[in-house]
Amino acid sequence: MGPETKRYGRGGTAANSRRRTKSWRFLPAALGREVPLRRSLLLRLLAVSVVVSVCSVAATAYVVVRMTAVAIRQEQGQALADDAKTYDALLGYAARHPDWSDAAGTVHALARRTGHRIVLTTRGHPRPVADSDPEPGVPFRPPAKPTAVIDPLAVDPDLLPGAAGDLIDPRAVGPFLLPRDERDRLAGLAARVQACVHQTTQEDVRIEREPSGRSRVPLPPDMSTSARCRTEIIDEPTPTEKKALAALGTLVNSCLAHRGAPAVTLSLDDSGKPVATGREAGRPQVSSCIATSRAEQLAPYVAPAAQLYVSSPGRTATTFFALSPANKARIAGGAALVLLVTVAVTVLAGIRLVRPLRALTAAVQRLEEGDADAQVQVTGADEIGRLSVAFNSMAGRRAELERLRRAMVSDVAHELRTPLSNIRGWLEAAEDGVVETDDDLLASVLEEALLLQHIIDDLRDLSAADAGELRLSKAPVQVADVLAQTANAHRADADTSGVTLTVTAEDGTLVDADPVRLRQMTGNLVSNAIRHTPRGGTVALRSQVADGSVRIDVADTGAGIAPDELPHVFDRFWRAEKSRSRQTGGSGLGLSIVRKLAEMHGGTVTARSTPGAGSVFRLTLPLLPEAVRAGDGAG
Repeated sequence: MGPETKRYGRGGTAANSRRRTKSWRFLPAALGREVPLRRSLLLRLLAVSVVVSVCSVAATAYVVVRMTAVAIRQEQGQALADDAKTYDALLGYAARHPDWSDAAGTVHALARRTGHRIVLTTRGHPRPVADSDPEPGVPFRPPAKPTAVIDPLAVDPDLLPGAAGDLIDPRAVGPFLLPRDERDRLAGLAARVQACVHQTTQEDVRIEREPSGRSRVPLPPDMSTSARCRTEIIDEPTPTEKKALAALGTLVNSCLAHRGAPAVTLSLDDSGKPVATGREAGRPQVSSCIATSRAEQLAPYVAPAAQLYVSSPGRTATTFFALSPANKARIAGGAALVLLVTVAVTVLAGIRLVRPLRALTAAVQRLEEGDADAQVQVTGADEIGRLSVAFNSMAGRRAELERLRRAMVSDVAHELRTPLSNIRGWLEAAEDGVVETDDDLLASVLEEALLLQHIIDDLRDLSAADAGELRLSKAPVQVADVLAQTANAHRADADTSGVTLTVTAEDGTLVDADPVRLRQMTGNLVSNAIRHTPRGGTVALRSQVADGSVRIDVADTGAGIAPDELPHVFDRFWRAEKSRSRQTGGSGLGLSIVRKLAEMHGGTVTARSTPGAGSVFRLTLPLLPEAVRAGDGAG
């Protein structure tokens, strides 16, 4: 490794510094951000308390609602059963009577059985038809909505789930009601069929009586005795049924004619209900016309629709909440569940809070014991996570500062040892009479003293800059003048080294800078370039304006810098040679001072190099606003 690589000092570029400390330098940026509300520790603690409170309230509410719901369901079930029984009984009365004139006895009997007050009123303008418990001198004021509407031609399927598809009560038979003689004849025929079936199959069958008075003998599907016992004789329509069926057929066919559908023939099914037969029986119009015609035929034989009101004045609930063994068990179970959930949530929250705090405590103890790499794992973005980030940042910064301190002490001791050793050696030689105290000796001692003073001055400048005590006296400075002064100051060194020094600068370029420090920066760069440019080479000092800033380039034709060494050229005391020889002179701090002063001026300094072709150091400083405007106008 040649002497040309000594000149780049020991301080590092900003990029290299960031790379070496990337394990912790990113952490302070996280500290500058606010903790998101959803990650806040306070919010999490609040959430835990809310969860515990909600669990307590929910468990209490569950126990109360559960037991209350049981009582309400029992009470509602009883009320619905009573309403359904009342509705069915009054519907049967309406199906068998043409009016409500004799309904009072039925209403009072239902009221006694259910314990409710039952009131029947007419529709439209409600007028009481029957009242189980009227208040003397007080007119009945019905509620806004009746309990049900009693209409045998429009059954409510909610109260009677087994209602027929046409919603006509099967007890409403109207003209199909058989007279006594026909009922007695059919009853006799049914008894004969019943005896025949029993004699043939040894099976007991029962006789069913329909609302119209017709008797029927239902046979199991596997019986084949219908022909022998002549069961068909019971199914033959009676004269009354034929007459009613003919009248209904006239109404149905008239309805179909209005709808443009062909006529049908009616008969009675096994349940005594009129149905259509033939090819047209399945048409939708047929079933619709049969339903409307039946309602029209039955209307004169049934009571008009009435409104039913059911109330329970002064009645207490049949079920109530009591501290029974089952209810006590529910309460104890709910309390135990709440306690278990509360303890579990509290333990989990405590573990999540204590674990990172214990890790921080252990890391602090390791730090106090001298472990410079003590770090903690960041597991969240809440306040404890931010504390972990801050600790890692502090520990990393402490380790970096300790490393820099040791390196600085070692470098300063090494850099001061050489001139001091030389001075001591010359003085001891003079004292022992080995050399004569002549002008050459004094010149050598003075040269070493000046080098020692140079190192001390550079260290003082860097120390003041690091501490923020280095003050700048800024003023508008002509860049061209500073470059000319720098070239004149180093012309003699360049001539002595056989190096050509050139200056190219734009006139009128102004920067806001400390003129002394600006000359110091450019001088350090030029001095560094001259020392490492071989005889016959060239050092070019030039400036140009671009993007609102001035670029001052110091280019040389030296041996260049290897790519792996280029990031270290601004490090303090850094040298490519491990022997740290001083064949090219210099304190090893010049480029570090340039970087510090450039940062204090709001600028930057960079280096690029091609091995074997030379290097270019660029100092970039912001222009004055006036200069920027002038440059824009010229462009």
